[in-house]
Amino acid sequence: MDRYAVIGNPVAHSKSPLIHATFARQTGQSMTYEALLAPLDGFAATVARFRDAGGCGLNVTVPFKLEAHALTQRHTPRAAAAGAANTLMFDARGILADNTDGVGLVRDLTHNLATPLAERRILLLGAGGAARGALLPLLEQQPSRLTIANRTLAKADTLAGLFREPASHHGVALAASDFAALAGCEFDIIINATAASLSGQIPDLPSALYANAALAYDMMYAPADTPFMATARRHGAGRVADGLGMLVEQAAESFFVWRGVRPDTRPVLASLRDWSAGG
Repeated sequence: MDRYAVIGNPVAHSKSPLIHATFARQTGQSMTYEALLAPLDGFAATVARFRDAGGCGLNVTVPFKLEAHALTQRHTPRAAAAGAANTLMFDARGILADNTDGVGLVRDLTHNLATPLAERRILLLGAGGAARGALLPLLEQQPSRLTIANRTLAKADTLAGLFREPASHHGVALAASDFAALAGCEFDIIINATAASLSGQIPDLPSALYANAALAYDMMYAPADTPFMATARRHGAGRVADGLGMLVEQAAESFFVWRGVRPDTRPVLASLRDWSAGG
């Protein structure tokens, strides 16, 4: 069978083996998928051993997405734009690096949550790797305005500068801001791409940011509302959602890259929701 894996450190908690095993059964693909722990100073060597042993592809999780991008000169446009890779495919030409995170986010928003992005005002919180990976797929949906906000304006401004050209190409007004300067603004969709929820924190935002029926979306996921989601409810968000759908959708995109078959994500997402809730 063809071998695939998710590589990271830590990695034992990853839901990717369960997700991809379900995709393989659903689509009749002959493959295995495992979790692969790499030493913090041994990512490239671990990838090489896996590939030399007949591995066909890898998903890459923290903290190795930047190293995965640097491992090869072959990048898809979305990996090149993100500056990071979460998907590696091995073929006769070597290693191809891809990034499916942003596509997974957009698919979750537009398909699972039935939230069109065209002509919407989007606020993207954070200026790190998660935000950078999401930007090109979000811009391709042609929102009317996309604002990158970060605790420090300089980082937001630097990130916005990297995407001026695609923003202009897609007719999107792209702006950068710190959190305090958002006062008086309203948005239709607010996406938390910071890591604040991991430590039980929330970005220090003005309270009146949510337009009528606005969606607050946290890239993190949890059995209950994340701190960002709970705060958004109190401040007037019409809907809130976590990033479990993004996890499943980015996995489905990786599966399609490797196998050329697109799985049905709905039953997988439903089963993960039940499992997460203890059902």
